[in-house]
Amino acid sequence: MLNQIPKSENRIFAHYKNLNSLRRTYERQRKKTAHKLGNPRLLRITFHTLRHWKATHEYHKTKDILYVMKILGHKNIKNTLLYTQLIDDKKEDYICKIAQNTKEISQLIEDGFEYICEQEELKFFRKRK
Repeated sequence: MLNQIPKSENRIFAHYKNLNSLRRTYERQRKKTAHKLGNPRLLRITFHTLRHWKATHEYHKTKDILYVMKILGHKNIKNTLLYTQLIDDKKEDYICKIAQNTKEISQLIEDGFEYICEQEELKFFRKRK
């Protein structure tokens, strides 16, 4: 859902001038959603939780802790390591695709797949579900 928000700036909620207003709006919507879905665990999701999630997924996608440090705006790598959960790839479920030509390879990369290996002139890609 966050990816569908129109991006006029690098920050997701840059158009909010008053951050307390943004926080109260988020908390109100979170409470409504938790009640509607009957899931009180949603009440534990904060902006801080979303920051951890973003850091973890960016690290998983890029395997570049310095890049994650930059997007989080940290000056010290130790702070970034606190935000980033180093997850075990072996426990994840993946979608696997095979490409036979450059057009298919290009499309898979644009769709977020990562290259794994090549066998018998076929290139194998994967992406987390």
